[in-house]
Amino acid sequence: MADSNAERPLRKISTAFKELAATVSSPSPEVSVAQFSHACSLVSPLFGCLGIAFKFAQMDYVAKVEDLAKASSSVSTLVVMMERDIEANCVRKAGSHTRNLLRVKRGLDMVKALFEEIIASEGNNSLKDPASKSYDQVFRPHHGWVIQKAVALGMCALPTRSQLLTVLNEEGECINSIHTYSCNAVRTYSMSNPVFKIINFGNSNRNLFEIDVGLCSRHIMVHFGVGMC
Repeated sequence: MADSNAERPLRKISTAFKELAATVSSPSPEVSVAQFSHACSLVSPLFGCLGIAFKFAQMDYVAKVEDLAKASSSVSTLVVMMERDIEANCVRKAGSHTRNLLRVKRGLDMVKALFEEIIASEGNNSLKDPASKSYDQVFRPHHGWVIQKAVALGMCALPTRSQLLTVLNEEGECINSIHTYSCNAVRTYSMSNPVFKIINFGNSNRNLFEIDVGLCSRHIMVHFGVGMC
């Protein structure tokens, strides 16, 4: 008998991020680049489900996750990876693993924000408002006018809420459980900000980096590791 979860992206994401959360909560909370990049790769299809409006986001996200996957052959953990970039003074450099990690983190933020907006708009079958709000919150501040315009035009081609759930092979009850874990994660999400301020090139203090990277990893994991049905 086939695995009932095999074609359900949200359940696959849940399993992968629960495993990462278990690693972070263990006595040896070192998150491997390989495990993290694999979990993030499972999120990629969600961007594809949103059509042309987020095609750019899908391409960028996939490329950055693939870079982390390749880096895993020579770098053991996320901490080691970022420490190497700091030592090489290449954190600000386009294409650096740490900068790509930031872009992946931004993609995860976008998916999380989108599902929260979908729940907030309960009863509305259109995804235009949830997608627009989540885009404005996460991506818009980092995009120029041309990309912003392209995204705005693409919003007209978004699937409906019911179409999205059909593509994801999920039922309404399952997507509502996403709201539960999202609310729990939001309460502690701000705790991860210090390390990402560093990755955002606002600070290069090694001590702050070393202290907060564990919290950062923990709260990325809970976004997809809690409350899935």
